[in-house]
Amino acid sequence: MTRVLVTGGNGFLGSSVVAGLAASAGVDVVVSGDVRDPTRTVAGVVYEHVDITQPEQLQATMREHRIDTVVHLAAIMNPGPHITREQEYRVDVDGTRHVLDACLAAGVRRIVVSSSGAAYGYHRDNPEWIIETDAIRGNPEFAYSDHKRLVENLLAEAREQHPELEQVVFRIGTILGATVDNQITALFERRRVLAIAGSDSPFVFIWDEDVVACMVRAATDGPAGIFNLAGDGAVTVHELAGMLGKKLTVLPAWLLTTVLAVGKLLRATRYGPEQVGFLRYRPVLSNERLKNDFGYSPKKTSLEALEAWKVARSRR
Repeated sequence: MTRVLVTGGNGFLGSSVVAGLAASAGVDVVVSGDVRDPTRTVAGVVYEHVDITQPEQLQATMREHRIDTVVHLAAIMNPGPHITREQEYRVDVDGTRHVLDACLAAGVRRIVVSSSGAAYGYHRDNPEWIIETDAIRGNPEFAYSDHKRLVENLLAEAREQHPELEQVVFRIGTILGATVDNQITALFERRRVLAIAGSDSPFVFIWDEDVVACMVRAATDGPAGIFNLAGDGAVTVHELAGMLGKKLTVLPAWLLTTVLAVGKLLRATRYGPEQVGFLRYRPVLSNERLKNDFGYSPKKTSLEALEAWKVARSRR
């Protein structure tokens, strides 16, 4: 029977993964580790204060509960205006290093990691459909993307030096769900959808229930490996605007770059000209390996996930 520690277990995704693991017949113990208190609890789950920036605390928790599997979700997804890049690095990169070290010290057999399609980076020469063997390049100007690249480097090093620790790495597309609110959905809430002239800016979406199902499978009986996690197909920014019933504001890249540069200089916005690349060159993830090798076909396509989010949003 599997004994699982979920880092970031009290967050939006973590709490759903914890509930999914607790309901799985193949799991004996579920420990939700987080620096935040849970907003809801699940019967039978052990809730522990776990700070991934504190390596001794991590190891003690794993040993105390005889953990054999770790689902590592803890990361800074939506940093507030007062969170520095150094603080993000301490959690995202150093924290992952501590988790890996603790797994090895405690004899954990498998780690499941939530990486991101952002690890591939937002680049002009990205392939039309990105597969798992394509380069992990990140973007230095985006802390989240750059940190995911660095985390993937740590994971690759661990796979080479410590093959006894199995890894399942999910490079996740944009997560949508009935109650999801994040920086991406905030773009969809505006009166008009922003588009860059000459760019389709396609999105790949994955429904949160599909993410949870994959995490639970990976922690119990799924194969090790690296898998893009996204629904079938992609949704262009023009299709997205049509689906949401909103008009497009189409700007040339040079104009938006100038506006953002001036706006950031005047402190009118926290976003700078680097956001133009984020809007133009989104990585579009192929999920063929997820379906063929991992053995999971998402229940919702990218378009269906967007439709479901829209319906759920209208009811809230």
